[in-house]
Amino acid sequence: MARRVLLPLPDRDFDVTEVAVPWRLLTRAGHQVVFATENGGAAPECDPLLITGVLLGKLGAEPEPIAFYREMEKSLEFTKPVAWNDVDTKTIDAILLPGGHAHGMKQYLDSATVRRMTVEMWNAKRPVAAICHGVLVMARSIDPATGKSVLFGRRTTCLPRYMERASYFATFWKLGRYYRTYDAYVQDEVVAALGDPSRFERGPVEFSKRGTEQDDAPAFVVEDELYVSARWPGDAYLFAKKLLARL
Repeated sequence: MARRVLLPLPDRDFDVTEVAVPWRLLTRAGHQVVFATENGGAAPECDPLLITGVLLGKLGAEPEPIAFYREMEKSLEFTKPVAWNDVDTKTIDAILLPGGHAHGMKQYLDSATVRRMTVEMWNAKRPVAAICHGVLVMARSIDPATGKSVLFGRRTTCLPRYMERASYFATFWKLGRYYRTYDAYVQDEVVAALGDPSRFERGPVEFSKRGTEQDDAPAFVVEDELYVSARWPGDAYLFAKKLLARL
């Protein structure tokens, strides 16, 4: 049975792999991806450095996710996204919260509307999937019934501190704060939302090996009932597969 998966995005700077890989696997399985931006109507744009290479042609997306992105760019649902405020979450079966670290992401990561939709989906007990910086949306989504983050007491991963810090120190001489979206590391904010730091799962240390559709060995995801979380683009294929299983 086809399901509708909401994928909210900023106008620019989202991660190529964390959006295009789930889109390809979900649509191939017959599901509908509902793209949404703040105002709707115009196609959003990914972080361009992830297409060309962040530094000296390196650190960008792999060729297959880039090919998926080029396909996605031509799809009607991507070229004509709906507005965040026009989304009726009662008509949505799951929500996927992607990441990205360039500063255009703040439009989405700081959005009260995106947080509201996330809480609605969470409380409706529908699948929620968050990867990399997308887990910040979860950490910042406060359940009115408890006054706490929806992540409170749950298990999760996110972009690990060691990975964010290493990327920043390796590139700041050329790109400044490109890899530091906020003053606080993603992991620190997410752990603070959990209530119990032991419920955070960092996963194995990894800087370069990425999972593929055929090989999940380098990938890491955390599953907690209907919630799935992942660390970085290297987990995107396994992350998408785990969301598909919940659909």
